Formats: sequence, structure tokens, C-alpha cells
Amino acid sequence: MNEPREGDVLAGKFRIERVLGVGGMGMVVSAMHLHLDERVAIKFLLPEALGNAEAVARFGREARAAVKIKSEHVARVIDVGALESGAPYMVMELLRGQDLSHMLRNSGALPIATAVQYVLQACEALAEAHAIGIVHRDLKPANLFVTARADGTPCVKVLDFGISKVTNPSGSGSDLGMTRTQAIMGSPLYMSPEQLASAKDVDTRTDIWAIGTVLYELLSGRVPFEADTMPQLCTLILHTEPPPLRSIRAEVPEQLQQAVFRCLRKDRDQRYANVAALAADIAPFAPDTGPRSAERISRVLSSSGMSSTALMSSNFPLPTAGASTGSAQAWGATQAARKSRAVWVGVGGAAVVLLGAMGWKALGGSSDQPPHAPSAAAATNPLPTPSSAPESPPVDTVVVPPFTVVPVVSAVPAVASSSPPAKLPVAPPRTVSVKPAGTNKPTPTKPSSGSDSVDPLSERN
Repeated sequence: MNEPREGDVLAGKFRIERVLGVGGMGMVVSAMHLHLDERVAIKFLLPEALGNAEAVARFGREARAAVKIKSEHVARVIDVGALESGAPYMVMELLRGQDLSHMLRNSGALPIATAVQYVLQACEALAEAHAIGIVHRDLKPANLFVTARADGTPCVKVLDFGISKVTNPSGSGSDLGMTRTQAIMGSPLYMSPEQLASAKDVDTRTDIWAIGTVLYELLSGRVPFEADTMPQLCTLILHTEPPPLRSIRAEVPEQLQQAVFRCLRKDRDQRYANVAALAADIAPFAPDTGPRSAERISRVLSSSGMSSTALMSSNFPLPTAGASTGSAQAWGATQAARKSRAVWVGVGGAAVVLLGAMGWKALGGSSDQPPHAPSAAAATNPLPTPSSAPESPPVDTVVVPPFTVVPVVSAVPAVASSSPPAKLPVAPPRTVSVKPAGTNKPTPTKPSSGSDSVDPLSERN
């Protein structure tokens, strides 16, 4: 059998209904499982690829590895095998929907929260793949398929795990010598610098580059590096920086742009070390589902033995209140509340000091007055001490200037409102007698008519 045609029966149980797509290495068809009465998708190598023993062996290994990925964000593998001709095949669930490349062509750039949500779902699939040692190496919008769950919510499926890395069936020469230009040009736009240099010298961080490139395109509607020829494209990827996302789409938050650009660092040691760190930084920009996706990604990689330190996000600041997400707004509101509480603590302390000074001076307090003789007003209406002010939040330390006039004045009524203000005695002008030397008792002073007040200053002369 050369190329399957409609009506052919493969492996005695799959009747081909129609061809879904043809690539440089293989073909995908829709078929009916005659025993289960269920439609499936079947992927197998084209005849011209069968002469490469390495390609055939790698197809089988990758198909078996894909079975181990249990994430809902990977197309479920039902069966693997070989046709009578020896060509390997892989039976997968048949998906209904569209891939992100079609979505971009039809609608352009996606809403920010939607783009981040799709990328996080793809990262969930990558987390499981990376945990068992699989590097995709061909992530692009065409390999991210958006279907729907039973409840109608979108679900991204990552396609073509490990298949597209076999780009040279002959095993000799450069990948650029392939005659199927469309098949090869679909991938270099998303290839990392190290993958352009050597497809073998890659690790999981090449997927970090590719997913960052995809996110850049979903947010801006264009790829970060564009060129007319393959050499020009390679030069751009290897030596230049992409245009800032915010220069193309101003509403992209600065922190999200920083996360995308960290994925696109030329030096892979400067990129995110894993998809969990990336997910932690971008999850706040998809507030409805992002945090849950980031948590699942972290758990998957943690269960594979990765340390918690390696799973930590970058040192990027959290989104500010100006970011267009619910999480960012909540974060900003929390910080504002903390600062407000700290300022009012400082205001209360300053008010206590001011009221104490005013009361001390009005009631006759002096450095010459004995410390054991408090005034009557101080005994009956003690001013609140700093210890009675609200406690400062344990997170923030705020230094308040001691002479902030406006806040102190506005805070005085609130501090003194717990008890009625003490009426200070008002003494009219009168003659003050000076105690003669050598006497033990002071000469009494006749109070003015209509007042029985004692002048608090009479003992100071």
C-alpha cells in the first residue's frame, strides 16, 4: 500500500474516511474503528520516509512515549502498530475544533487573558512531557489545537510530540535541503538559536523559547522574527532582539512583556529553567484559570523529583494595579490597604505626642515639677499611650515624619473622642504673693470673685 485512500481498511479494523492532512514525513487520516464503532485519527509515515531506519524507530519510540502522557492537553493515543508494509502508525482521538494558526489567520491577535490561558494549557502538557524526558521541538500555533470540553470550555491539545524532530528522512545533508519548503518553513520561525545550530543539542529550554514565541504571536498577531529568506531569519534569531510587544500592542502589561522576552533570551541559561517558573509569572494575567494551571504544572514537575527551588518563578515584580487582570488589581488593593493602615498608625502616634505636649503645658507641667505630682486632669483623663494605637502590620515598615501637620490635626478628634475633653482652669489676672524666706507655709492668695480655681502656675514663682 502506497498512500491510503478513502475506503481502504488498515490493520483489518480501521476504515479510512478522508485525509485530514499531509506533512513532510507523514499523513493523518480520519477513520472508523470497525470494532468500536468510533471515529479516530491515524497518523503514519509516508512511503518515502520508510527507507530511513532511524526515522521509523524514532516514530515508534515517540508514539510509545506519547501514550505515557496522561494530560488532557495532549491528544489521547489509543493504539500503535505497523502496517503490512512495515510502516508504523499511531491511532489517536479525533479532535474537533481548530488550531491556533487558523484562529490567528481568521481573528488576529487574541485577548490577553485568552492568549495566556491557551499557553498555560499547553504548558500543562509540556510539564508532563518534560517530566518523562520528552522535548517537543516543534511547538507552533499549528500544533496547538483548540477543542471544547463537555461543558463547552476551551481545551488546548498539543499535537505532534516528537514526530517533527525527524526532519531529514535521508539522514544526510542539511534540513534546508528538503524539497517540502512549506513543511520546513513552518518550524524555523519558532526554533531556538541552539536548535538552529544543532537539532540534537537541545533540552527542555528550547520548548521554553518556542512557547514564548507562540505567546508573542498570540498577543501581537505577528511572529517576533520575520525575514524573506532562511539565512536572514537565522541571522535575526541568532543576533537581534524582537520588537517590544508594547510597541505593537500598547495594552500588553509590562510584566507580561518581560516574561515573554525572558523566554526569548539567546542564552538558554538566562531563560526560564522550566515551564513551572514561566507559568508562575504569567498566571496572574489569566485570573480565572491561570493560577490553577500554574499549580498543576508545579505539582507535575515536583512529582518528577524537581526541587522546589527550581520551580520558583523569576524575580519579576508582581503585576501592578494598572495591569488588566483581576489578580493584579487585587494585589494593588492589598498593598494600598497595608500602606493606609501603616500611615494611620503613624498618625495616631503623632497625635498622642501632640496632645500630651499640649496637656502638659496647659496643666502646669515643667521640668521643675516633681514627677510624683501629676495634675488632676492627667489623673482623671489619661491620654492614650502609643501602646493603645493599632498594631503595625508585620509585613511593612513605614517611617512617618514626626511633624506631619495635616494628618495630625485631622486625627486629633478621633484619638480624644473616647472621653470628654477636660476643662482647663482659666485664672483671671491677680496679685501673686511670694513666699517669704524662712517660712514653712505659703501666703494664701485671695481668689477673685466668682472663681474657686487654683492657679496651676502659683507654685512656679
